Amino acid sequence: MKHIRVIIAKEWAEVFKNKMVLFTIVLMPVLFTALPLIMLRSSAGSVVEGGGTTDVPAMFAQICGAMNANDCMQIYLINQFLVLYMMMPLIIPITIAAYSIVGEKTTRSLEPLLATPISTEELLAGKALAAAIPAIGATWGCFAIFLLLMPLTGASEAVRQYVLGPTWLLGVIVVGPLMAVAAVNFAIMVSSRVNDPRVAEQMAAVLIVPVMLLLFGQVAGILVINLQLMLIVIGVLIVVDVGLVYFGARLFQRETILTRWK
Repeated sequence: MKHIRVIIAKEWAEVFKNKMVLFTIVLMPVLFTALPLIMLRSSAGSVVEGGGTTDVPAMFAQICGAMNANDCMQIYLINQFLVLYMMMPLIIPITIAAYSIVGEKTTRSLEPLLATPISTEELLAGKALAAAIPAIGATWGCFAIFLLLMPLTGASEAVRQYVLGPTWLLGVIVVGPLMAVAAVNFAIMVSSRVNDPRVAEQMAAVLIVPVMLLLFGQVAGILVINLQLMLIVIGVLIVVDVGLVYFGARLFQRETILTRWK
């Protein structure tokens, strides 16, 4: 663990000097927290006539049950923002992780690092945790702020209870970190095989596509983000994370990584 802590401290000392990284870590969570609060505030005073749920997709209306139309509509709208909290720990660490190996190459600091007695597993674990921890911390912190400020938006008790329910909690507390693990390990894999940090970031960003499909699918009414879907996503992500960690360690050949870079 000592070697891993050293790698984490080294990564943070270098990465947080980059203003773009700080901008991403700070601005994105603030934006993703403000948007659902603004939406709740703007929709809290609206009144839906008739008490029905015809304005939401039929698949989602089943979640509302006996709720009134206003609460159902607010829950439907706010559910779109759950994907943002799942995207946060995916997007934020990509820049850090993608720079982790290729950045060491460009600064000529990779060779001394690989010459140390640290194992490959410790090196990769330290770099992965250095990228994932800030992303997960920012996501959980912003979600806590969102929960604290929700009463000020005029959201009803039913809406607040839904956000505190298993779907949202699993999405933020479990799916988010699993996505962060997938993002950092994939980005490190890419970073160890390319020679340009910008190429590494762009290639690693393809992981955002499946999450965006999830968002568009819900908006289009094709699927609903509910407890069952969350459990399926968690199961898939666990398998993906294990595979990425395994293949990442196998692909990272410290004996040849320097000679491959020109």
